[in-house]
Amino acid sequence: MKKVFVLLFIIYCLLFGLNHSLWAQDRYATCDLCGYCKDYVPTPPQRNPPTNWEQCRACLYENASTDPFSNETLKIGENNTPPTPIPGRWYALGTCIQTAGSFQQEGSASSLVAVLLNFVFMITGAIGLAYFIYGSFILLTSQAEPEKINQGKRIIYGAIIGIIITLSSVFLVRLITSGFLKIPGFGE
Repeated sequence: MKKVFVLLFIIYCLLFGLNHSLWAQDRYATCDLCGYCKDYVPTPPQRNPPTNWEQCRACLYENASTDPFSNETLKIGENNTPPTPIPGRWYALGTCIQTAGSFQQEGSASSLVAVLLNFVFMITGAIGLAYFIYGSFILLTSQAEPEKINQGKRIIYGAIIGIIITLSSVFLVRLITSGFLKIPGFGE
């Protein structure tokens, strides 16, 4: 009799599998790509999700619920696939970086490089502007001291040269990549 029950159980498992809906339950990843972890709870002691979670969720998980405590961005899908973001999108540096698609599509790597280059050019331009303001401040507060006047002039000249080099490098990169080489992803 025992052998019959074992045989019936084996047949049942083969026909319906062990992942039958009676045993199935939702599984969750530990944390999503936006830094929201499952151990955050909305009740005291309250641990809130990261402050930039909503912008990151809108970038990576467009169709997910706006309530972080629904754990929708953590839910593991069928075939044990972890929650995946929209292909070709990253949330970094407080902004949504979008490429032309996954890296298997034409132009996607170049559009990521274009985003990174734009960020580098933006930072160097901001540094040049900050040095220009700093040099102007030194020049204005020099009180006719020749050393401070010369120091302020040197800083201002250096800042102007740095801004010119940055702007010309932006122009050259765009001219070469989108004008001559016609690399997709750089023309936007």
